[in-house]
Amino acid sequence: QVQFVESGGDLAQPGGSLRLSCAVLGFGLDHSAVGWFRQAPGKEREGVSAISFFDGATYYADSVKGRFTISGDSAKNTVYLQMNSLKAEDTAIYYCTTVELPQWNIAGLYDIWGQGTQVTVSS
Repeated sequence: QVQFVESGGDLAQPGGSLRLSCAVLGFGLDHSAVGWFRQAPGKEREGVSAISFFDGATYYADSVKGRFTISGDSAKNTVYLQMNSLKAEDTAIYYCTTVELPQWNIAGLYDIWGQGTQVTVSS
């Protein structure tokens, strides 16, 4: 069964940067798409970004465009999320999963998630 292992979360200052990693086990990514989601306390899980290994297309939520960059390494079966210019509102647990296109950001479509990695942005 496919498993997702997220890592890289930490405490960061506003304006700082973090790089998250999503290792995908038991499933090849060559013909897939992977998305990052986040869930803040008391809020629903929301789509942050996704990448298609079909054609390299990338997708971003409006709230992170220009600040976050998603990338993938099919040889390592890993997807990364480079987060720059962090804001307090980026504080959340970040998760990854394989996604369907084009409706990549609908969290309710997916039922296999990793344990997540905590990102806290605070001074």
